[in-house]
Amino acid sequence: MEEQRIDKWLWCVRAFKTRSQATDACKGGLVKLNEAEVKPSKDLKKGDRISIRKGPLTVLLEVKEFPKSRLGPKLVADYFTDHTPQEEIDRVKMIRDTAFVVRDKGAGRPTKKDRRDLDSWGLWD
Repeated sequence: MEEQRIDKWLWCVRAFKTRSQATDACKGGLVKLNEAEVKPSKDLKKGDRISIRKGPLTVLLEVKEFPKSRLGPKLVADYFTDHTPQEEIDRVKMIRDTAFVVRDKGAGRPTKKDRRDLDSWGLWD
């Protein structure tokens, strides 16, 4: 297999949970192939570079191989090279860590005072 549709490839390598989500992401402009927006039916070739926008994170992948069907999580690394900069990953982790209040596991529901404090920060306006 020398070529494969981009939506099928994204689903096979577990970039998206369903193929329809991969198709919708392509149609919505969240997926770019070699810096250009693509339709879900665009064929990939080895060496193509894909950028996927998932929330605040932009993942950069390079196609190495084409799977015949959906892969297990341990096998997906054989089919692409991840070129996502470490600074991008660190930035997203920092955003995630600062946006939420850290609570010890098993601490139970927030008290009324905890909820007022959370509301005063403006997280749920």
